[in-house]
Amino acid sequence: MVAYLRRNRSILFQFIKRETVSRYKGSYLGFLWTFLTPMFMLMVYTFVFSEIFQSKWQTGNTNKLEFAIIVFCGLTTYNIFAEVVSRSPSLVMSNVNYVKKVVFPLELFSLIALGSTLVTATINILLIIIFTLVFMGSLSWTVLLLPIVLLPVVLFTLGLSWLLSSLGVYLRDIGQLIGIAIQSLMLLSPIFYSVNVIPADFKWFYYINPITYFVEDMRSILVWGTAPDLRVLLLEILVSALICFAGLAWFRKTKKGFADVL
Repeated sequence: MVAYLRRNRSILFQFIKRETVSRYKGSYLGFLWTFLTPMFMLMVYTFVFSEIFQSKWQTGNTNKLEFAIIVFCGLTTYNIFAEVVSRSPSLVMSNVNYVKKVVFPLELFSLIALGSTLVTATINILLIIIFTLVFMGSLSWTVLLLPIVLLPVVLFTLGLSWLLSSLGVYLRDIGQLIGIAIQSLMLLSPIFYSVNVIPADFKWFYYINPITYFVEDMRSILVWGTAPDLRVLLLEILVSALICFAGLAWFRKTKKGFADVL
């Protein structure tokens, strides 16, 4: 995979740049929206959860802005997964010309979607770091662990994206199912609430939900200033890597039939 990325890095970067720029093409503020949108959403989360719902984290002593940062951190992590996976069933379908007429490395579609999503996520993470430092008074060295904590998120998301982008060619209904699953999983993951408030009868689901570990690890290093459990993190990376390579193998095995179906 490393050799594959090295060979196609120029194409990959050009497509990521094009997709990122095209999001704001024609708007007056352009790329500035990448900064304005998460800041606006952070203000909305602060108002809704602290003023309307009067929400508190499990400790009960978090102020309104701290609660918003905790929620925003979880949602930023989840969105890396959700944005790519929700687009995956239509990635090949929306690029038919590259499948039929051009010799193009089709595996790049998922990497391009992930790359453009990581651009937005990077901006959000920078805002989380700034707000944590300014309003919570300190920033831990655990921020340096960010690349390691992001690795299982990236591998897991990429593997599912390859799998779903292939299935989307043969099973057109998969996109509708994924849309429902994404919305449900957002509410069934500890993004807007702590794992500690989940009833014991339902905790088993959160133990098998990989999003739980991704979100909790990100909060640990960015907000709480604690290092994640090394054994759990290594297990996350191992499982995510297996899913990534399984998804890639499935995509390469099934892509030979794309042109015939399309």
